[in-house]
Amino acid sequence: MRARLLLASATMLFVELALIRWTGANIVHLSYFSNFILLGSFLGIGLGFLLPAGRGQWLTRWTPVPLAVLVVLVREFPVQVRQTSGEVIYFTAVKTTGLPQWVTLPVLFGLTALIMMAIGKMTADQFRKLPSLEAYRFDLLGSLTGSVSFALLSWLRAPSVVWGVIAAVALLTLGGRRNTIRYTVPLALMVAVLALETAASGISWSPYYKIEVTKPTSGSRDYKISANGVPHQSIAPLKVLRRPDSPYEQPYRETPKNSHRRVLVIGAGNGNDVAMALAHGAQRVDAVEIDPRLQEIGASLHPARPYDNPRVHVHINDGRAFLERTKTRYDLVVLALPDSLTLVSGASNLRLESYLFTRQAFEAAHRHLAPGGAFAMYNYYRQNWLIDRFGSSLTSVFGHAPCITHYGGKKAAILVAGATSSDQSCTASVWRPSGPVPSAAGDDHPFPYLLHRTIPTLYIGVLGAILLVTLVSVRLTGVRLRGTARYVDMFLLGAAFMLLETKNVIGFALYFGTTWLVNAMVFAGVLLAVLCAVEVRRRLRRVNQLVLQLMLFSSLAIAWLIPSDLVLGLPFAPRLAAAIALAFAPIFCANLIFSDRLAAASDPTSAFGANLLGSLFGGTLEYLALLTGYQALLLVVAVLYAGACVAMRFTRRGPGDVATHEPLTVQTAPRP
Repeated sequence: MRARLLLASATMLFVELALIRWTGANIVHLSYFSNFILLGSFLGIGLGFLLPAGRGQWLTRWTPVPLAVLVVLVREFPVQVRQTSGEVIYFTAVKTTGLPQWVTLPVLFGLTALIMMAIGKMTADQFRKLPSLEAYRFDLLGSLTGSVSFALLSWLRAPSVVWGVIAAVALLTLGGRRNTIRYTVPLALMVAVLALETAASGISWSPYYKIEVTKPTSGSRDYKISANGVPHQSIAPLKVLRRPDSPYEQPYRETPKNSHRRVLVIGAGNGNDVAMALAHGAQRVDAVEIDPRLQEIGASLHPARPYDNPRVHVHINDGRAFLERTKTRYDLVVLALPDSLTLVSGASNLRLESYLFTRQAFEAAHRHLAPGGAFAMYNYYRQNWLIDRFGSSLTSVFGHAPCITHYGGKKAAILVAGATSSDQSCTASVWRPSGPVPSAAGDDHPFPYLLHRTIPTLYIGVLGAILLVTLVSVRLTGVRLRGTARYVDMFLLGAAFMLLETKNVIGFALYFGTTWLVNAMVFAGVLLAVLCAVEVRRRLRRVNQLVLQLMLFSSLAIAWLIPSDLVLGLPFAPRLAAAIALAFAPIFCANLIFSDRLAAASDPTSAFGANLLGSLFGGTLEYLALLTGYQALLLVVAVLYAGACVAMRFTRRGPGDVATHEPLTVQTAPRP
């Protein structure tokens, strides 16, 4: 019984993470609706738990069918970039394929919710067979197991067919003998489709992307690298890289007095920029690349073999994190096309390179320049206002305007800034604004591709539709919305918790980098903090809500008062200790309050329904960061928790609302 609950919970989180990762690799819309599958998963899991014990058995009988349908649909109708959207900045030209987003997104959301609802129902059926607190402990342990397992597969760079086989075996075990045939056919279809994807020529998986390498044609010598279905990089011979019109050559041409002995390349990728540094006589090149698979491809395929040179030192790391930790000073620092492919003005989820383009990042690069050194950055920026934003930021940090050279059209540019104005020699022109200059991006508001502080109407509409679907879905499960009104506090607790979790992910990304490993550690840490709260609650006969509330708001106040710059400036060990304390202390206190409150609910179904709505609402509130910045989200969290605490004092308790030692909840198991 306990083992089945552990397996069901682990499967639930594993499938959720696999869906988020796999659909994002094949449906480019999900690159900028990155929490779309997350919200669909959370809705489905919640509905599975809300279903009464005797209802919804058809879901468990046909669990694999919607999963197989989703996999087949995504493989048959993959979606590439839609060029007509005015809200998206693209760094590469790709053709439009697949169904329109108004068809794709609702279908994926519905199928995801249905899949996770079925697995959630399986988990809930096992949950009810144990005392609630013991069941919740195993639910948390299962969630931790699923999260760690998927992180391990990411580290091993296992292909999608491995994820499918693991999910299929787990579901077959949970389905039991009665459903063996009914489960086998759709699961076999799912695995077969994923096997075909894995066996396709040139396909491999990194912790971030599905990567495809295309061999040169007879008329070309360049390897082409696509990531998540979008053209990303080209491996070019040194002769091509050194052409007069090449952006790779320009940083060296505009710094003729520079010795270029020590070069830092951030976004080293397949090695083009590394090869250029070596060709210009660099004695040491630090090549920083966040994706290990891209670096490996360059090491094996680049004709100049730059990664074989003993003067090259490879660092698989986040570029901003490397800048904050290294003590080396460089003659040239190059931001070499660091982009995460499809970037949306308005996406509140961080991109891999978001913290590389803030004012603080430019200041860090400036600090690491040797006397006479220079900084260079280039990309296909596509928008003049984006070039102006970066040009203005560099002017402010370096004290003089950088050189600018346009290539491949006016919206592709190289910006080169010497440590002093005499350390650069502009062969084309000095940067001048083309119009009103937008304010610089900062560590608290790391959205360089967002022109103004606003939430695009596209996102408001989609998020509003998700909330509406949630209300209707919860009502259809039998939960009376009027009955949940007395659980306003539960609604607010759910919203605050989800928003607090998001803030913690962002904080760790700044302090330690936006790598997959950092994200996995944060999610595991949240689960462990919740588990610790449950264990403490089990050992307390009574809890003093006032004391817990004071602890919660004190921890939030400390997190608000301590600036991120102070934590970022600490050495690694104290920075880690400070980040853990600031992030997990509020979560620990909040979950003690939550579990104690839910233990007193006379109608757990209505209570959980209100909490589910609040959690989804909190997920949508993440987009407030586009207006306020991330630090201000702590104020929103504090307001939500304050409202919950006030509501608790006025909540009317029914006859059965007596505090127990066994809170029944699934809300606090975070869904990364």
